[in-house]
Amino acid sequence: MLQLSATFDLQQDVVSSIFKKEATVGGIKEYSGTVDTRILNIERDGGVLYSWKGATGTTRIGKYDPNTRQNKLLYTFDKQVCVSSCSLNKEETLLAVSLAQWTRTEERLRPVTKCLTLLIEIHPINNTKVLKAVDCRVRVQFIHPDTERDSVLESHLLLVAEDGYVEQLHVMLVRQEGYRVVMLNPECLAKDRVAEEFSWVQWDSQTQRLFYLTYREKAVLKCVQFYHDHNCETLFELALELPSNPFTCMRFVNLGFDHHQETQHEREEMRMVVITNKIGSMCVCYIQPAGANQEITYTIVLVHRGCSKTFSVALDDTPIPWTTELLPLFIPIAQPSILSQPLIGLLLLGTEEELLCHSLFLSGVDAELGVLGSDSVVLSLPESSLLDLNTGMMYTADLNPSFLLDLLHCSHSRPDAQRLAALHCLQLYMGPNATLQLKIIDWICDNVMPFDTFDQIQEFILASLYRIIYKKSLSLDEVLPYSSVFEKKKVPENLDQVPGVTCTTELHAEPVFKGKARSLQGYWEELQWSTEKMKYFEAVPNPRYRTSQILPEWTKLLATLKSEKKKSSNYLRHIEENTRKVLSMVDSWNLDQKVVLLFQEEDSQQRALIGLMVDKLREHLNRHLPRLGKKKIDVLVVNYVAKLLELIRHMLESVWLKYKLGPLVLCLKQQGSSAEWAVFHLMCRILEATKTLCLPLPPGYHTLLAVLGVRCLPRHTFLQYVDHGVLQLTETFVARLMTDLDNSDANEELKFSILKRLPEPMEQRICHLWDHPISSACISRDYVRGLLEKHANTKGSTFMERDEPGFRPEFLPLTFLAKILLDVEDRALNPFEEQ
Repeated sequence: MLQLSATFDLQQDVVSSIFKKEATVGGIKEYSGTVDTRILNIERDGGVLYSWKGATGTTRIGKYDPNTRQNKLLYTFDKQVCVSSCSLNKEETLLAVSLAQWTRTEERLRPVTKCLTLLIEIHPINNTKVLKAVDCRVRVQFIHPDTERDSVLESHLLLVAEDGYVEQLHVMLVRQEGYRVVMLNPECLAKDRVAEEFSWVQWDSQTQRLFYLTYREKAVLKCVQFYHDHNCETLFELALELPSNPFTCMRFVNLGFDHHQETQHEREEMRMVVITNKIGSMCVCYIQPAGANQEITYTIVLVHRGCSKTFSVALDDTPIPWTTELLPLFIPIAQPSILSQPLIGLLLLGTEEELLCHSLFLSGVDAELGVLGSDSVVLSLPESSLLDLNTGMMYTADLNPSFLLDLLHCSHSRPDAQRLAALHCLQLYMGPNATLQLKIIDWICDNVMPFDTFDQIQEFILASLYRIIYKKSLSLDEVLPYSSVFEKKKVPENLDQVPGVTCTTELHAEPVFKGKARSLQGYWEELQWSTEKMKYFEAVPNPRYRTSQILPEWTKLLATLKSEKKKSSNYLRHIEENTRKVLSMVDSWNLDQKVVLLFQEEDSQQRALIGLMVDKLREHLNRHLPRLGKKKIDVLVVNYVAKLLELIRHMLESVWLKYKLGPLVLCLKQQGSSAEWAVFHLMCRILEATKTLCLPLPPGYHTLLAVLGVRCLPRHTFLQYVDHGVLQLTETFVARLMTDLDNSDANEELKFSILKRLPEPMEQRICHLWDHPISSACISRDYVRGLLEKHANTKGSTFMERDEPGFRPEFLPLTFLAKILLDVEDRALNPFEEQ
């Protein structure tokens, strides 16, 4: 399911370099001993800090730079020590180290942890400052601020103690002799208390945030933000519904790796992690160990959505040893949260969706983490990375598109809910991938008919548009459609239930944002706004836009367009202006070589539907997201509809290339091939899918579909498709049919049948294009009728003088008509020359 790509190999990238160093130190050509190398920390820049036992009874600390792929020796202890925590400042002038020391008490011969925390000058190696000598573990972490200055003569260090407090040390530096960087007044380092009385703490190196959990009357999650000017501020608090005393000992997350700490007391405890991303979302994920009922419970608090989801997963009756190897991983990949439990065999993807059918649940072999073995001790790192402490391998984790595509193709062995979830994973989380999208279109071609519980073409279109647009603003994910399942009156049971999995959704307590207004900028501003708008979305009905809701308006507009008394109005001009904006944007995306000729004709109905969709979607966003501003909303809406038309054109072009159709497809004189029939069938399904959702099609789509219909269908079947509204007789299509087909008996019958089905204005225009005696008679009759109607409306008397020669009063109507025809004939032009 997950695709792991190795980014760091301790043996290849580090140990081979250590062998060379040890051989140099020992004065030998090749070092043949073993090296006990352990990863200590991963800094913000990706640098890996590690330690190893030297050949001469020393302990060394080095750094691996992933950019240069070079190793650097930072410091050497003259004896073997147990390094439990380590951090390097950004300028690589100071090294903070915590050493674990073991002693034995007189009463009991059991080990007691003593921790010695040191601050070492390493540019060059000079003084060593003892920061702490306490009976509890202390994790060290330098703050790496965002700054463009090359040389900063100050560093700030966090000391995170197992006793439940965090101190920040402010270390001022001074440059001596042009290159030496030493501490200024090391005996009096300024420090302040950042947090205290917590039992769980997490450091986010990429955003420089410290999360910690306090528990008095109830559990409260707090966050401290560190700024580039080295100030810090508690900006966020969130009350959590956790079991009493969830942690019996201090839990450190993303604060290095202590290889000397006993883990026996951690095996039965809850695991918890906070996941954030740049666009303003926050998830608090935690899992409780399986109880006697062999059920695992995952809870994900979606802070930006104002709710929490709890998943209970029933396991088999096999007893599960709850060890560190079985601990779940919370891996942030793109937008979703992935929870993986390799040996138990559960994987959950896409927890932010509203229905279970949009979350992917896997078990057994499907949920394995590929190259990781059953004895791996795997930790989840920021930026979708994993670390196997046993092997020293680091991986980036991503979804495996081949596996997801296989889920789509297993139509008989997989339930509909799993295939729908796999399709959404491919569309929403894999990003823009032309090759992958082409494979999904191939799958749709092989499975044209809709499934029992969902329409794959509708899901493909809506999910693709959602992925393209929602990242432009986090708020859009609550108002834009991403699935056609919500258009159904009742969600099918097969989509709303997953065997062995139950999900409950609850509202959680509102977070408290603290700090000054200037502090709540960027990420925190977006998160605060997201939480506030969720309260609004909970109160209003149907905040998510449904494409089919414009159907009543579209019915009225369609009647107006078909009316012979149609008059220009401001509303119609407004709709046309919307359409013009969309089509002008689509034209700017034209490919160098067009495979399918669309957007080449005036299609009044589709142009009107395009403009109407722009109008209604813009109205919906302005009502629910006024904060975005009218100008930005207008751009988003026009872009959304333009992407819809472009997506449908891309689908047709992909199918055109798949079946190797050429320009001869547009010729009406030949019968269609099996490939053309397959394309015609798919186009009919696209028409059905978009019509149900009231989505517009590119102008020219109906003409192309009608041309394929004439080539692929028997004549009587073609007319039935027309009568049932599947095929539309566009003026472009009928004009081509009248001119391209000869006047054989069968073709004449088809042309007459089509003429009878045309509106009268179009019929009159088409008759001028058909070289046939009956069409000529129709032209003459219509022309005479028009002249007589025009003559009847002219002013003045046209009575004849009674004393004219040849006047016959016996039958005045006939005489009167003859006189009129003589007068009109003198002034009339040849109707055929005029046309």
